[in-house]
Amino acid sequence: MDMIKTLGAAGVIPVIVIDDIEKAVPLARALVKGGLPVLEVTFRTACAAEAIGKIKAEVPGAILIAGTVLKLEQLVAAKAAGAEACVAPGFDPAIVDAANKLGIPFCPGVATASELSQALALGCKMVKFFPAESAGGVKYIKDLLGAFRWTGVKFMPTGGVKLSNVGDYLAVPEIICCGGTWIAPKDAIAAGDWAKIESLAADAAKLAKELKSKNA
Repeated sequence: MDMIKTLGAAGVIPVIVIDDIEKAVPLARALVKGGLPVLEVTFRTACAAEAIGKIKAEVPGAILIAGTVLKLEQLVAAKAAGAEACVAPGFDPAIVDAANKLGIPFCPGVATASELSQALALGCKMVKFFPAESAGGVKYIKDLLGAFRWTGVKFMPTGGVKLSNVGDYLAVPEIICCGGTWIAPKDAIAAGDWAKIESLAADAAKLAKELKSKNA
């Protein structure tokens, strides 16, 4: 998978935390139906790998990204379950190296110029800027780009991104997509309110499409 092309086409990536495996498929269906097919299933829960496998098998059109991949065993489990790429909130050169050897696209997290330099040195073309708002938001990314734009690096800000500010991020050409938990809130998942989640996904997908057309 061309990670940059696929995530860039989506614009907004729902970051989902699945505690109950029975909710994985209906949640994914709601998000895909709402227009957001690229889903980041985080390894914050024990059933993450199983959820990726179930969604891949039962939800046509869903593109699975494994999130919060911090350990080698998670990386291996994600690939075995069918994840097409992995992302992490931080930068660990050993995990980046392992992903390269396994042949799975990997997007490490960075929050400083030093981490970004190290990620680029290991061949990373795209990084997750986390926690985006707390680390300085759009202004900080623009400041980084003042020194790193020539490298061609692409960004995926996550953390504090929501419908009210996602447009500010996506207006920056090097920010190809944003990750967000607001699209699949915990209370809606717990209640099985798939209509609400589909509506939130549709709003995000519409905004991303409009912004991409405007910035093209």
